[in-house]
Amino acid sequence: MPDQNAVRSSSDGAPLSSGGTVVDWSARDHITLTGLRVQANHGVFDFERANGQLFVVDVTVWLDFARAAAGDELDATIHYGELAEEVAAAVQRDPVDLIETVVERIAATVLEHPAAQRVRVSLHKPDAPIAVPFGDVAVTITRERS
Repeated sequence: MPDQNAVRSSSDGAPLSSGGTVVDWSARDHITLTGLRVQANHGVFDFERANGQLFVVDVTVWLDFARAAAGDELDATIHYGELAEEVAAAVQRDPVDLIETVVERIAATVLEHPAAQRVRVSLHKPDAPIAVPFGDVAVTITRERS
């Protein structure tokens, strides 16, 4: 029996296959949280760990709204207010060197919701210690249940 919590990944955002069939996720129901601002202490440098900095998170989670909409049932979807708090907590806890580690943690947190089928997470580090002028730096991943 396949593990329903197993996660498939796509580094380029291309559609992932489900049982050998390519899924057009752009046509599926989804919840999007954009611009969640979280103060945390991730980074390679000591000053990043000591002082902390702002991280900005964008999350899109795909799920089926049909049952929730038919019965007007919050339990049949994902409460986006609670999801925002869970994502913020995932960013804030356990400082690590790489934002790649944090973005994986966020994706795993989202996929703990039984309704979640797929997630895309972008983690921005707008104050990253980069020597040349820049507008933003972010890492983005896409994960789904297999």
